[in-house]
Amino acid sequence: MRLHYLSNKPWQKWTKVSSRNSIYLRKMSANSPPGKSDGDDPVDRPVPSVPPNPVENLGARIRDLDVDSIRRYLAQKLGFYEAAESAPPVPVDQVLDEVNLDGIVKWIKNERCKNIITLAGAGISTSAGIPDFRSPETGLYHNLQKYDLPEPQAIFEINFFRQNPKPFFMLAKELYPGRFKPTISHYFIKLLHEKGLLLRHYTQNIDTLERCAGIPDDKLVEAHGTFYTSHCLDCRKEYTLDYVKERIFSDQIPICTECPGVVKPDIVFFGESLPDRFQRCLQEDFQHCDMLIIMGSSLEVQPFASLIDMVPEWCPRLLINREKAGMRSPLLRLWGVMSGGLQLDDDAVRDVARLGDCDDGCQDLADRLGWGDELRAMIARDYERLELEASLSPTPTPVATSAPAHLAHLPTEPKL
Repeated sequence: MRLHYLSNKPWQKWTKVSSRNSIYLRKMSANSPPGKSDGDDPVDRPVPSVPPNPVENLGARIRDLDVDSIRRYLAQKLGFYEAAESAPPVPVDQVLDEVNLDGIVKWIKNERCKNIITLAGAGISTSAGIPDFRSPETGLYHNLQKYDLPEPQAIFEINFFRQNPKPFFMLAKELYPGRFKPTISHYFIKLLHEKGLLLRHYTQNIDTLERCAGIPDDKLVEAHGTFYTSHCLDCRKEYTLDYVKERIFSDQIPICTECPGVVKPDIVFFGESLPDRFQRCLQEDFQHCDMLIIMGSSLEVQPFASLIDMVPEWCPRLLINREKAGMRSPLLRLWGVMSGGLQLDDDAVRDVARLGDCDDGCQDLADRLGWGDELRAMIARDYERLELEASLSPTPTPVATSAPAHLAHLPTEPKL
């Protein structure tokens, strides 16, 4: 069976990949840099300051659809209507020798696979004890009643935070980096780096466990920000992880030393722009990607969810998740509306789902690649290091600070 490589058709690289990527770039918001990462960043490129409204464009395209045709489509699906004979569909070249996990393993072992991008959501951190956001009963949004919020999402809304930062910092104390160890999934990503295969790791997570696992800064894109650095909301002075951690664990709201502003970790709240580094890296990375691995994400939050469609059309995509996610709608796909997404049905040519726990999936993939023992040894060695560092770490001591005027309704020396 012939593999369809983009390098054999260079004109497709620019007409399909670059064109498609520019469409998704226009969906991204203009960014202000809440935090910065070290490392070699791709060259900046101009982005339109006023992106088109994708919702309006979608609505216009739906209105253009023929209602009778949609009715026939639904009737056909329900078995009430048989469509007249039409020209056979154009065959799509199968990318993988086998459209399953074994096919993915063969692809990764192929010398052409050199630039793997990983996309990760909260599912890779749940085994560390960090809850995800949306799971029933156990998800973070389901267990925020004790913070007396107008709605669960308010704890991550910038306007609410400016008026009442206390609920966020109470939650931050429970979730703060340093209390959790990286998981098998994190170390599998690090192993990809050590094998020279990791082009970039994009994460929705703010827990910094990738950094804790030893993935280099220049390989990381923290799409929703990070606890690693913080800034004063008013004067923008930067603060370290330890500075903010010391105050949070002393049950205090971090206050700037230069002005009365609140010091906020550089995680992206609702109402804030995505990090500048996210915008810069995706312009360069995805056209070079030759293997995409999605791990522990519901693929519901935009624009992160759209990244799966920015890789070349010949690039295999592996989903490691508890359930299928990011699948495209058959009806809208039929009419070319929102045609992106994973294709995980019988007609798949490049998309594979390994359903179940993320750690189990990563260990399974490592075993099939012949890296299983190496991964286990890496984890054991690093856990020993982390336990030693924890035993030597001093307990945070209280630090005095004063409350700004607009937080006067909170306790003095604002306590959590």
